[in-house]
Amino acid sequence: MRNYLFLFAFIFIVSCKNSKSSDVRSPIEESETKEESSDLSTISTKYFREFKVLDSKNLTKEEIWEAINPQMTDFNETNYNRLKPFILEKDITELQIYRTANKFTYVELTKFYLYRIRKFDRENPLSLNSVIAINPNVIKEAKLRDRDFLNKRMKHPIIGMPILLKDNVNAADMATTAGAVALKDNFAEDAFIVKQLKSKGALILGKANLSEWAYFFCGDCPSGYSAIGGQTLNPYGRRVFDTGGSSSGSGVSVAANFCAAAIGSETSGSILSPASQNSTVGLKPTIGLVSRSGIVPISSTLDTAGPITRNVMDNAILLDAIFGEDKSDSKSIYALWESGFYYKNLKEASLKGKRFGAPKRLLEDTLYASALEVLKLQGADIVEIEEEELGLPNFLRLLNLEMKKDLPAYMENYANETISLRTVSDVMAFNLKDSLKTMPYGQILFKGIVEGQGDVEYLERIKYTLKSNGLQYFDNPMKANNLDGFLSINNYHAGFAAVAEYPALTVPMGYTSVGTPKGLTFIGKRLQEKQLLAWAYVYEQASKARVAPKNYN
Repeated sequence: MRNYLFLFAFIFIVSCKNSKSSDVRSPIEESETKEESSDLSTISTKYFREFKVLDSKNLTKEEIWEAINPQMTDFNETNYNRLKPFILEKDITELQIYRTANKFTYVELTKFYLYRIRKFDRENPLSLNSVIAINPNVIKEAKLRDRDFLNKRMKHPIIGMPILLKDNVNAADMATTAGAVALKDNFAEDAFIVKQLKSKGALILGKANLSEWAYFFCGDCPSGYSAIGGQTLNPYGRRVFDTGGSSSGSGVSVAANFCAAAIGSETSGSILSPASQNSTVGLKPTIGLVSRSGIVPISSTLDTAGPITRNVMDNAILLDAIFGEDKSDSKSIYALWESGFYYKNLKEASLKGKRFGAPKRLLEDTLYASALEVLKLQGADIVEIEEEELGLPNFLRLLNLEMKKDLPAYMENYANETISLRTVSDVMAFNLKDSLKTMPYGQILFKGIVEGQGDVEYLERIKYTLKSNGLQYFDNPMKANNLDGFLSINNYHAGFAAVAEYPALTVPMGYTSVGTPKGLTFIGKRLQEKQLLAWAYVYEQASKARVAPKNYN
């Protein structure tokens, strides 16, 4: 079976076959589909075992904990062990039940996660390098949430839950670095989704490490590396299993129980990949359901934020907390449903009569085949399908052209005004001043962005062809076989889901013979997140596939 485990978040760049459709806008011709010299397909299947850098050369453990350590003096190993039975591996619903029973306060819950991060994450034999920054005000904010809880001021189940943000999401009181030294002092106001979280009582615990610039920077480098955060490592196999990218720290921190849940972002695969690689649940929403305002961009066409959690119910709760119309986001969707839409009645979900398409080539994967049997036992019909012979021509070129314009727009509208850097070229020049600290793996993808050429009309033709191919890829077999959804593995079909702007959700489906986590990925049509969550919930409850990583208990 061809290896479709793409370590890059956006690397489903396959053959350059033309769209079969025709419309007013001309599709990209075959002669126009030649990729730039930085074609990622040649490095997409590399496995990294030895790294140039493990621990960050630009951030110390002391820097991370300087502001918060004085607030942790009353929390020790005894406190930690007392709370562990009520918090470790517990879902949000259970945590709220224990909070109601006064097993802990939100302050104690917050300190528990902080203690775990400090205990396991950096500069020790079990370090994962998954967290870049801690919110210096999170304990104070937890005290306020305890007050709100007692006064019954907030009703959403996310209240008091400590959430980590991928460090390309703006949050007050912490720098938003995208993992890059160039943005080390980028202190900005809350992104729209952070405001959404805070309005419902969630606690912003800190920032998670990531593949630098959301994996669109260095090219020949391991997933999970950033100059600020160092090399993120997989708790299921440090220096053995890949973390996935680019939301590496979000996936790892959730798997290791460093937070109640985390926010990732995806252009193509950047949530699905680390979620599946770390045995967590990751949702890439329909483009526009979740705001992108205040998030360091790659592509204004394909970017989206989304939740990474240990289980499906928590994923639904977190999605419910962050979705919403943002008038400053050109692709934002006005969703009519009210708060609670995604998680209410989830336990009543059923697969009876649901029809799912399963690509025949994936049936060689024994975990996938077993997952299909679980779905059948729950009443689903599985239809073996041949995939559409379509490619994603000029996918890389789309990212090049969009980041070239979208990064300056972010810097102008959201970045700290004291930062003089505005363009990709500015960042490249900055990095050259101390390349060993800023770019040990080089910056070849940034070079491709600078060299990328194409006017607005050409960009629109690329987007049209890609979206047309993505829609056909899923819609043709769905219509032909009367399917409700499409079943994949990990991020194997992330590229097609991205350009179709369709949602995708991955849920743990087990481990290979050597222990590598894998995820079963559900893909549906636009705004079918509730359906994806329902299908995944039924599968999760029937399979009970997830096992917590050893050594982090």
